[in-house]
Amino acid sequence: MKFYNLNYRKENINFNQALKKGLGKNQGLFFPMNLPKLNNKIIKDLLNLNFIDRSNYIISLFLDEKEILSNDLKLQITKAFNFPLLLNLIDKNIACLELFHGPTLAFKDFGVRFMAQILNFFNRKKKIIILTATSGDTGAAVAHAFYKIKNIKVVILYPYKKISILQEKLFCTLGNNINTIAIKGNFDDCQRLIKQVFQDKELTKLLYLNSANSINISRVIAQICYYFEAFAQIPLNQKEKKIIFSVPSGNFGNLTAGLIAKTIGLPIYKFIAATNINDTIPRYLNKGYWQPKKTISTLSNAMDVSIPNNWPRIIEIFNKNNWNLNKLESCSITDEQTTRTTINVFNKYKYILEPHTAVSFCALEKQILKKDTFNVFLGTAHPAKFQNYIYKILHKKIILPKILINCIKKKNLSYILSNNFSDLKNFLIKNYVI
Repeated sequence: MKFYNLNYRKENINFNQALKKGLGKNQGLFFPMNLPKLNNKIIKDLLNLNFIDRSNYIISLFLDEKEILSNDLKLQITKAFNFPLLLNLIDKNIACLELFHGPTLAFKDFGVRFMAQILNFFNRKKKIIILTATSGDTGAAVAHAFYKIKNIKVVILYPYKKISILQEKLFCTLGNNINTIAIKGNFDDCQRLIKQVFQDKELTKLLYLNSANSINISRVIAQICYYFEAFAQIPLNQKEKKIIFSVPSGNFGNLTAGLIAKTIGLPIYKFIAATNINDTIPRYLNKGYWQPKKTISTLSNAMDVSIPNNWPRIIEIFNKNNWNLNKLESCSITDEQTTRTTINVFNKYKYILEPHTAVSFCALEKQILKKDTFNVFLGTAHPAKFQNYIYKILHKKIILPKILINCIKKKNLSYILSNNFSDLKNFLIKNYVI
């Protein structure tokens, strides 16, 4: 399959090229030339497969066998998706799709680990620099996915003192081929700097650059797979109901994958795009004008994004399907609502939500949960990553998973830079140009 640049539609390339380029001309995102559409029988057969075989089929729809044979693709998927995911039923028609059982305890493990394995497969000994920005969980997922992979070095930008200590420890203590930079600014500053690097002619000549942010199409394609797995795990007595997904949204890659899954043929009735008070998209959908505000730090810090990178892809999906954008539900959740939801859910269901998942549940709860619906809210991070916050509001200690225990006492190896592009450019030239 070919992929085209949303900002320069004459640029048409294959998956391998889109994977390696990340961004196209004019900072354009790549998008599939044709979105596959499967009939009900194929969808039913797919849902009866195991996760790896089903994922192999889904991802192969976007690749050409001339690029990678099916058995080779399956091997990369098997290495990437080597951890469980669980649809945890907390009430008769409410469930959490727990996507946080991977090596860095966040849903980002799915997309980034697939990207790392497939890029390693395609790379022919070129020395690649992976440049990415994180507002929380992406950094850890990228760092661990690419850790010690030969010929690939990683540079991760994150907002200085604006992510949790445990999140920071997960990816800022590795060293080796992983460099981390704390930027004095917010996440939007980090994203701006990344885009400036890719548009700088001198840097693009000196370095073989790629990005592991959700701008990379490989990550979005990988995330399609867990929506199918969610359907496969829905209890038999609930499968005929209208299926609703509430998706915590920052850069909107998660929702993009879900909308592609629906386009392919997965019978999703409705999506709810749940944001925190960085509410560019809810205001745009409700009022019809695009007016990003300054990013505000919240409890759900990985969603502190005012200019979502993946929004152009969502617009493209709606246009291709002739869907009315007004039918996409979206709402903004405050920190106060996030905390209240966490307390209420624990008191009612004895289930612990971290802030991002709480935003997702709160948005779902805002609608009337009818008996003819089955409602899934996405759990995107392990509560242990927010241990202090959980203890403060629930007075309950969470046992830290082994990976967090191992990194918590390690030294933070991050550099600290201003949010001026010249400082980052000088850093890259000094450390990566041979």
